[in-house]
Amino acid sequence: MDSQSEKDPQSVFEFTVKDAKGNDVDLSIYMGKVLLIVNVASKCGMTNSNYVELNQLYEKYKEQGLEILAFPCNQFGEEEPGSNDQILDFVCTRFKSEFPIFDKVSPFFCDFISEWKKCCSLYKFLKKGKWGILGDDIQWNFAKFLVDKNGQAVDRYYPTTSPLTIERDIKRLLGVL
Repeated sequence: MDSQSEKDPQSVFEFTVKDAKGNDVDLSIYMGKVLLIVNVASKCGMTNSNYVELNQLYEKYKEQGLEILAFPCNQFGEEEPGSNDQILDFVCTRFKSEFPIFDKVSPFFCDFISEWKKCCSLYKFLKKGKWGILGDDIQWNFAKFLVDKNGQAVDRYYPTTSPLTIERDIKRLLGVL
């Protein structure tokens, strides 16, 4: 699924992950940008509102340095059952999303099942930096992590958090307040 250096990572920029086409993506290409990392799903009750608002944020702030990184996840209610090609088609056709879509992840089981095949060390890192109400568990689809220009998770938002309500925090990190 992903790789990291031998030592404990100090930022998200030390990770290499697979994109939806199976290509390695070194997250250091996003160094100096503000990241909103979201585990997404196509068949969730929150899909429409989240994708619409994520697109609005991306369009408004991508030129100022915002990147939205979408990681499909089928762990919660099997709400992302399609292949990566089907997911890309859905997101790009229905929502016209331009932000990057990555390979499916399994952020929830990372700490519970060590042999879980698709355990995502990026999410382990994000969860270690920002705890939620229920500890470090990812509660459902559309959990969001806001990462500063140094690659540190500075905020964590619950699945029910509207992306547009995060705008003030994004602006603060971008320095456009």
